[in-house]
Amino acid sequence: MTVRGICHSGLSFLVFLAFLSPMARAADDEATAKHLLQYRFKAGEELRWDVVHRKMVRTTYGGSTQATEAVSRSTKCWRVVEVNSEGAATFESLVEDVDMRQKLPGSETISYNSKKDETPPPGFVDAAKRVGRPLARVTLDRRGKTLKRTSLMPEAVLKEMPELTIPLPEEPVAVGESWRERHEVKLPLENGATKTILTEQVFTLKSVQTGVATIEVANQVLTPIHSPAIEAKLIERYSRGTVRFDMEAGRVLSQQMDLDRRVVGFRGDDSSLHHLTRFTENLIPAKPEGKVAGREADRK
Repeated sequence: MTVRGICHSGLSFLVFLAFLSPMARAADDEATAKHLLQYRFKAGEELRWDVVHRKMVRTTYGGSTQATEAVSRSTKCWRVVEVNSEGAATFESLVEDVDMRQKLPGSETISYNSKKDETPPPGFVDAAKRVGRPLARVTLDRRGKTLKRTSLMPEAVLKEMPELTIPLPEEPVAVGESWRERHEVKLPLENGATKTILTEQVFTLKSVQTGVATIEVANQVLTPIHSPAIEAKLIERYSRGTVRFDMEAGRVLSQQMDLDRRVVGFRGDDSSLHHLTRFTENLIPAKPEGKVAGREADRK
């Protein structure tokens, strides 16, 4: 290679490095950047999610195997009543419609669609009573912590209602960082006693792209479990999944939680319990007010 060729190659390499340097710095800045995750709501707005829950339970005991399958699809709605100066939002939670199917061992599949069926079949009566009616009035802070929850239905049991949304970290977090929430579960035993089980949810910020944070969720049991019978009662505490969070709008865009777990020996050596579930939730885009008004004007 000539001296001129060597100089030209060296110059090209320097130009290439100069081009890469800003990109590398941008990547480093993104990796170390801290992101503030907070819920944000406005008084008077209504948020809706399409919720699908699929569940299959297969039980083997006494030489026979039985399976139960259930699928439900519903529209979850939050009607925001007020938002205080600190950003805590009070809203009414309700289920606007449901479409449910269930197959029990030795029986035909039963179903109920609140949009089509006037009378629900046995097994879906309680669920049908709650459709279209506010279930509770809830106040959440910016982290998603429940500050207050009041039942709006006499028959509703508040302690049976799950957490309404995922908790967010108190401080800004970088990609790769995690935060944790611990809970105590009071587990009734067959002898009438109660055992306290410590569980934990681990949330990890996996990525941030175009204002959307992807958060991985892992549920785990911290208390050592040596009994398959107790493990079977805790089987739904081991789900894992992913949440997509809109950082600008301050709300969950979607989530998917999966569970595929088997417990052997919960009722003798030849027994087993297998849970296979998937829970998905997707935010339904709000209808633009202008388009709605335009259609009304066209009708007139």
